[in-house]
Parts: sequence; C-alpha cells; structure tokens
Amino acid sequence: MSQKIIDNWLSLAKYDLATAQDMLKTKRYLYVAFMCQQAIEKILKACYVKQHTSTPPYTHNLLRLIKDLSFEDEMGDEMMASIEELNSYYVESRYTEDIEELSKLLTEAKAVSVLNSTKELFGWIKAKL
Repeated sequence: MSQKIIDNWLSLAKYDLATAQDMLKTKRYLYVAFMCQQAIEKILKACYVKQHTSTPPYTHNLLRLIKDLSFEDEMGDEMMASIEELNSYYVESRYTEDIEELSKLLTEAKAVSVLNSTKELFGWIKAKL
C-alpha cells in the first residue's frame, strides 16, 4: 500500500478533528463526540495501512483497530479509557433512540473534555505514523 493511501486516511482524520472543533463552536455537542471518534478511527486506519500494508478492517470499533497495531502495549490506562469512551459515541450516536439520551450527557464541558483528550490522543497516534 502506498504512502498516498496513508496520507489520505490522515487527511480525512484531520478534517474530522477540525469538524469536531467547528461543531463545538455551534454547540452541537453530540457531533463533537461523533467526529472525535471518526478522527481517531481514521488515524488508526492510517497506522494500520502503514504497519500491515493492507486495507484496514471494515470496522468502526476503535478497540478492534488498536488490537491490530504494534503500539497497543504502549497505551496507558488513560489513553485506553479515552478510546473506550470515543468508541461508545459511534455506536450510541447511530441509533435514534439513543440520541436524546446521549445528548443529555454531552454538555459543553463534556464536549470540550472529549475534544481535548482526542487532540492529545490524535497527536500521540500521529507520532506513530
């Protein structure tokens, strides 16, 4: 697999992270969390392509993606907790019956926290590319 594919995944991940920041400005907190999950998913897929030189698995499960990467053991408890939290935002945000409930949990403070932890995680993962 080419560097072009890795760069494409990274570009998509950066776009999603920027979108999360924009969603915070417009107070769409559910989509802050969802776009954070998407950003991490895509940067993990960039890492997967780099490490395995093959197409990443068709999954949105961040924990599944990390298990296939060489740096899983380097991730501390705090990073894994962030991954687990982000993982839940993809699953829960896709079902309409959960959107109202999830929206209640995503206050501005929580959205800021999710975005900040995602930026830190993003930077750490990007350094692995």
